[in-house]
Amino acid sequence: MPTPVHTLVRRPLTCAAVAELVALPDGPPVDDHVDARDAELTRRGWAWEHERVCDSFLTGHGHVLCSDGGNPFGLADVRSFLVFGELYPVDEEDEDPTSQPWLRPYMDLWARTPGWERREPSTVQECEATLARAARAVTEHLGVGPERTVLSDITVVTGPAMTHRVWRTPTHALVLGPSADNGPYGYLTHLQLSLTPLDRAPGLPPAGDEDALTSWIAEHVDW
Repeated sequence: MPTPVHTLVRRPLTCAAVAELVALPDGPPVDDHVDARDAELTRRGWAWEHERVCDSFLTGHGHVLCSDGGNPFGLADVRSFLVFGELYPVDEEDEDPTSQPWLRPYMDLWARTPGWERREPSTVQECEATLARAARAVTEHLGVGPERTVLSDITVVTGPAMTHRVWRTPTHALVLGPSADNGPYGYLTHLQLSLTPLDRAPGLPPAGDEDALTSWIAEHVDW
């Protein structure tokens, strides 16, 4: 029987969007001054975004990107997170798991993002399908499938376990999966692709050690 979630809002992750994310550390550095970043946003066709995720950007591909320090441009030592889906999970501890409490308006905000589609109600299986399609885009860009895959709820506040996939470039880890939102509300879940410098932990845990792998993933995507 499908596992329910209240709402899923998403915009498909494309190979071009993955390529832009992976290339961010390699571009020319952009000064932290707001005028310099404004010029870079104009050049890229991006915009500032402050409602869905605090101090973030709406990219030209229609996704939401946030990063350490609010400056992902040409800096090899910062983490960036590209959000292509937002999930309002069912909390199994709620007395009424079919209710629509105060989080609903935040999902309305995500649903109004241009080019995003809303599925309400939805299922965990549809979320997994969204992640699987995103994984194909990452694989297409990198030319190789994920090194590791694990089912875990370690990165979310509430809701079901979902699949995390890990790739590595020579300098960065890419982790695709669910993660607790970084907005003002706390209990929603991003579907995101993160780009994190490998100097945090360059080696992957031994194959078969799922506890160590989930800890490694949390270290790379946790704010």
